[in-house]
Amino acid sequence: MRKTIIAVALGVAFAIAPGSLKAQEGYNVTISGASPDGLWSMLGAGVDSALRTSLPGSVATYQTSGGGLANVAIVSKGQAELGIIHNIELKAAAEGAEPFGEPVSNLRAIAVLYNWAPMQMVVTKSFADEHGIKSLADLVEKKAPVRIAVNQRGNMVEAVNREIFAAYGATWEDIESWGGQVVYAPGGEMANLFNDRRIDMGGNGVFVPDRRFVQVAQNIDLVMLPLEEDVIQEVAAKTGADPYVIEPGGYEWQTEAVPTVGLSAVLVASEAMPEEEAYDLTRALVTEIDKIREVHKAMGALDTELMPSLKVIPYHPGAERYYREAGLM
Repeated sequence: MRKTIIAVALGVAFAIAPGSLKAQEGYNVTISGASPDGLWSMLGAGVDSALRTSLPGSVATYQTSGGGLANVAIVSKGQAELGIIHNIELKAAAEGAEPFGEPVSNLRAIAVLYNWAPMQMVVTKSFADEHGIKSLADLVEKKAPVRIAVNQRGNMVEAVNREIFAAYGATWEDIESWGGQVVYAPGGEMANLFNDRRIDMGGNGVFVPDRRFVQVAQNIDLVMLPLEEDVIQEVAAKTGADPYVIEPGGYEWQTEAVPTVGLSAVLVASEAMPEEEAYDLTRALVTEIDKIREVHKAMGALDTELMPSLKVIPYHPGAERYYREAGLM
């Protein structure tokens, strides 16, 4: 009798364990995101809502982390069933590039959540006018002594900034040799640096309009520098970013289209996730897409054709099966 009770108890514990195929009547998964109050936390809430609606009894719990780079390790090691990771971070992980010591090969895409976070190379109009700069090519050719904020050292946005300048034949050391300065500051500090006249330029991969650039433009005239087509293609190939055009009017002061590259955010699982679970999760995201769209006005552009569009890593077989059945892949 005692053995029977233990066996039943173990069976119940297995049935409700997070990460198992089923949690009672639905799935129980953890989504590793970034900050507790940023867009990714809202996306986590949207995924949870879609899952609960499509699969009653299911729950997706959002957990904070250091962001996409941290989520590569978290998901690949099975510490969370799902993670949100940028396309550029997934490419670096798959190739074993910095900051990864070796390739991470067990990550599988579930859905692209957005692809409209373009790299915005913003410079003060006074600096651009002083040095006759209308593009990044001009800045490099003239060896202008620019003070540029590029995000934190080792951050993937910093890496994309570096690759953009490398495509023009310039390094961070070159900028400093021109009398300029490379400032390793996170995106949240860029506005203060601009307003304090401590930088002339900032490069960041964020939505348009970005509230920080809007804030700066209230005090300082800004311009955005376009990238040439060959640079866009080279950077896209190296980093996994996608070609992107910021349409005129993205900001009140931006009157022309600005070609650049864009970052995507991707919901990712491990290849260890059972195929049926990945299938059901993907179906929930597609059929209840409005639950994700409504978390933030910037998510209104999400459509079902975008979800299966990632090229950087393979899709989970369960996700791919659903997309093909739905005619989306």
